[in-house]
Amino acid sequence: MALPYNIIDFDMQIGKNKPETIRHPDNYCPFCHPEELTDIIDKDGPIILLRNKYNVLSGTEQFVLIETDICHSDMPDYSAAHMERLLRFGLHHWQRLLQSGKYDDVVFFKNYGPLSGGTIRHPHMQIVAFPHLEQPLSALPEEFAGEIITCQNGVEFNISTTPRIGFWELNIIPAEIESPAAISALAKFLQIGTDYFTRHFHQGRIQSYNIFFYQLTGQVYAKIMPRFATPPLYVGYGIHVCPTNIQEAVAEIKQLYFST
Repeated sequence: MALPYNIIDFDMQIGKNKPETIRHPDNYCPFCHPEELTDIIDKDGPIILLRNKYNVLSGTEQFVLIETDICHSDMPDYSAAHMERLLRFGLHHWQRLLQSGKYDDVVFFKNYGPLSGGTIRHPHMQIVAFPHLEQPLSALPEEFAGEIITCQNGVEFNISTTPRIGFWELNIIPAEIESPAAISALAKFLQIGTDYFTRHFHQGRIQSYNIFFYQLTGQVYAKIMPRFATPPLYVGYGIHVCPTNIQEAVAEIKQLYFST
């Protein structure tokens, strides 16, 4: 009988040997030594896709996408050209795996900071392919609806009014991802969202976030979540908490990034 949700075994033996440079920045960073990397699948300059050496999620195929050769940097620091190049590269390989027919689903996401679930500080994203799932992965189109900040080149940028977990979640919804104009807007909004959360939101006290990409009925969505203590009502009961000052955040983002 199928389970009502998905349970994936996390291999603790592999996990305890993973390198860690977020809380211990002086530790060895494998991504700073591309000449030592193995199982590389594709490269575009400093952008590298490879199989994850530490495949902790049993029964899955895990991949790492190294974003840059500059270790102590992040998306807000990239040039627009590099950000667009990275996004095209990542979306291409995510879609390629999705369309291969080998997997029930494939997820594409980024961890940043000590509360994000990541272990390596060097900027990177991850792709995880699931050959078998008990249930479809859970995501609803309603979780990407929100108060609109702006729309450019057919790409909507909003703050969620039906947050997936709670509080402030930024959504980016491109009408399509094939055109250079759409990629440019998607890349720009990802840079703005990550810059806002790490440098302006709550006076820059948020130092962790996640980016998640979704594909639902042919539509691609991206969601940026700042990470702090998860609301206990969500942890214990699945109650989603929506802030009452969304309009203030919309106004602040507009003033910071879109004022003329």
